[in-house]
Amino acid sequence: MKENENLSEKVKFYRARKGFSQEQLSEESKLSLRTIQRIEKGESSPKGDTLLKLTIALGITPDDLLCLEKVKDTGYLSLMHLGALGFLYNPALGVLVPLILWLLKRDKIRLVDSTGKNLVNFQLTWLLATTIYLVVIGAGITPVNLMRLVPNTISKIHPLVVPVFLLYGYNLTMIIINLRRSQKMKKSKYMPVIRLIK
Repeated sequence: MKENENLSEKVKFYRARKGFSQEQLSEESKLSLRTIQRIEKGESSPKGDTLLKLTIALGITPDDLLCLEKVKDTGYLSLMHLGALGFLYNPALGVLVPLILWLLKRDKIRLVDSTGKNLVNFQLTWLLATTIYLVVIGAGITPVNLMRLVPNTISKIHPLVVPVFLLYGYNLTMIIINLRRSQKMKKSKYMPVIRLIK
């Protein structure tokens, strides 16, 4: 009975994600409305042709429905955090790599959905703050001419460069802290964030 309840929750979740009512899912899948209702109440479990029609209408695979519980995978969570280190090479990579990893497994691995949202929102917030500083406050500093401001001697570092190092250091620190949290299967705590992805 518990398996049917878990499966019914999955069907409801994927139906809602598609924006279908039970009636629309019935039409799309060519299954009776009563069948959809029984599946969503946990009274029956789709098998064979019913399962195939349902998954095609929902745009998912049978494994998406039959994999009833999200697995624990600290390795994948760690990979997401480490992927954000791409910001050291190119700030856009700090957003793109975690975004792709999040989209691939957000429904399959425990904590990936919340971690991905927090991480991508944080990286977007960081990118926005860094861009504002470099372009507006930093009087038109761009990453290209940033290195020209750093003289050969450390004692004469241009004062506009220091906040950039602090911004990069803060991003790196947040990634390391949350990497450790994910290895203990704890929720990530990236802050500050502007909730662009909800």
